[in-house]
Amino acid sequence: MTQPTDIRGEHLRAALSLAASGVPVLPLRAGKVPFGNCRRCADNACGGRPNMKTPGPCICPAPCHGWAAATTDPGVINSPTWAWVWRDAAAVAYHPGGADLTVVDLDNPAAVAWAGRTLLSTRTVATTRGEHWIYRGVMRSVNAVREGVDIKSTMAYARYLGPGTGTMAALPDAVRALAVKEPAPVWPAPHAVAVPPRAAGGECRHRTPAYLERGIAMAEQRITEARSAVHTTVYRTFLAVLSTHGRCGCLTEAHVARLFAAAQAKGESPRHCTDAWTNALTRLGL
Repeated sequence: MTQPTDIRGEHLRAALSLAASGVPVLPLRAGKVPFGNCRRCADNACGGRPNMKTPGPCICPAPCHGWAAATTDPGVINSPTWAWVWRDAAAVAYHPGGADLTVVDLDNPAAVAWAGRTLLSTRTVATTRGEHWIYRGVMRSVNAVREGVDIKSTMAYARYLGPGTGTMAALPDAVRALAVKEPAPVWPAPHAVAVPPRAAGGECRHRTPAYLERGIAMAEQRITEARSAVHTTVYRTFLAVLSTHGRCGCLTEAHVARLFAAAQAKGESPRHCTDAWTNALTRLGL
């Protein structure tokens, strides 16, 4: 269906404005999908990028090859060749990676609530079902990193829904960690983790289990509340726990399991947890 003239003009103005700010844009047809290849590029006859492995426009001036057609060239966007595009376009999209951006696409209220508890605050844009959280920096794009959460950056496009609100933050480690796929998201078997032996005399120098319990609870909280630099926070927390409780032998495998579970809930892999724990032990000479 042909769009009204004012809607076509709105899409075109938005595309030109984004392009002027260095954001590569492309038009979307109904259903939030890119326009199909033109006849000149059908079946990759143009020698373009059928698998879209590298960014950049197709060699023809039409919007071909999905995200790779995104451009900042106003001459292309406003050209007669693209006139039919704006006549039929349903929306404007952009290539986040091409603008040094990453979009965390939160597709439902539960995902938005999770981001509010877990991720560093940044610029947000309301969507029909949730929000886009936009960060400075690029990473690989991954769908379904958790329930209702997609990451759009390199080799992907995101629908433009307005400038959003808030100050854009640098891409945090917590978002990068979401793209790490692990074969088994469980902490390693107890025998793989070194627990310092009980000191001579067999009694914890802290005298009371409540002291240790508070320490472990505070360590879990510190990891859970980390907004950025999660790798560093986990290591430093492990180091702090071991420096206080590692030499008296009061730590058990159950305590270590709690610390590892808190770290993995923030996106750390089992291997990262084990490495951080081992490095902390080594640094303290335990």
